[in-house]
Amino acid sequence: MTSEREKMVAGERYDPSDPELVAARERARELTARYDDTAPGADGERREILERLLGSVGEDVSIEPPFHCDYGEHVHVGDGFYANVDCVILDVCRVEIGDDCLLGPGAHVYTATHPLDPAERAAGEEYGEPVAIGDRVWLGGRAVVNPGVSIGDDSVVASGAVVTEDVPEGVVVRGNPARVATEIE
Repeated sequence: MTSEREKMVAGERYDPSDPELVAARERARELTARYDDTAPGADGERREILERLLGSVGEDVSIEPPFHCDYGEHVHVGDGFYANVDCVILDVCRVEIGDDCLLGPGAHVYTATHPLDPAERAAGEEYGEPVAIGDRVWLGGRAVVNPGVSIGDDSVVASGAVVTEDVPEGVVVRGNPARVATEIE
């Protein structure tokens, strides 16, 4: 029998009120609360918490508190990752973030989504779609990356942009919905 966790990670509809998932979210809340309460300069303590919270953590990673995620264990960040304050990653599915990426203040990455049919949505089931962010990507402040999106290497998502479709390599996107504004030389 497939568990609700297995269905969730596979991108299938699942019941978020499942006790195992509730416990996993609570674990993430406890760890993020501990992280958010660390003192400035407590790099060793922060690293230890991130290694317990996230699926994988590269070298030279820095996330400014406060930070929020649903589960944490589905978030994978590469070397040189930096997230400014108020970053939110809703990780019901895998979130892969490459090396040397920057997330501006209040950047949000979502894998969680809901059925469009109102009756199905009211029934409480959810599902997710993974997000992949390449190397050397910069998400500006308050940028939003929606479920199922991939962002190519060396691209920039302008502040406040809402990314609803894949972003190619080496471009700047802006707007809502985000569209290519320019290519990066």
